[in-house]
Amino acid sequence: MPVVLAVSLGGGLGALARYGVGLAFPAAPGAFPWGTFVVNAAGCFLMGVLMVLATELVRAHRLVRPFLGVGVLGGFTTFSTYAVETRQLLADAPGVAVAYLIGTVLTAIVAVLAGVWLVRRLARRP
Repeated sequence: MPVVLAVSLGGGLGALARYGVGLAFPAAPGAFPWGTFVVNAAGCFLMGVLMVLATELVRAHRLVRPFLGVGVLGGFTTFSTYAVETRQLLADAPGVAVAYLIGTVLTAIVAVLAGVWLVRRLARRP
């Protein structure tokens, strides 16, 4: 039950943060949805950071990964909005849709790897 509560609380916080970004950076029809793109890229970067910290460097409490990883970052990032926006863009602006579709996936992968690399690099001892 503690894990479920940690994920639920974290998910609520992450979803609220994502909603705030969506309000701050709304996408016009046919325009590149920068808010969702940045949220997903930032969430992937932070997931890379978190996984290295929680699994390699810090002896974290057992609820840290469920709360931050599954909860906060899972609630913050959004595949559903990405899919809906891509579908709408296909109807309104197919070229933008393809750029968004491919750009998001590539950026997400690079962002995770960058987060992992950065924490491992910073953690090196002289």
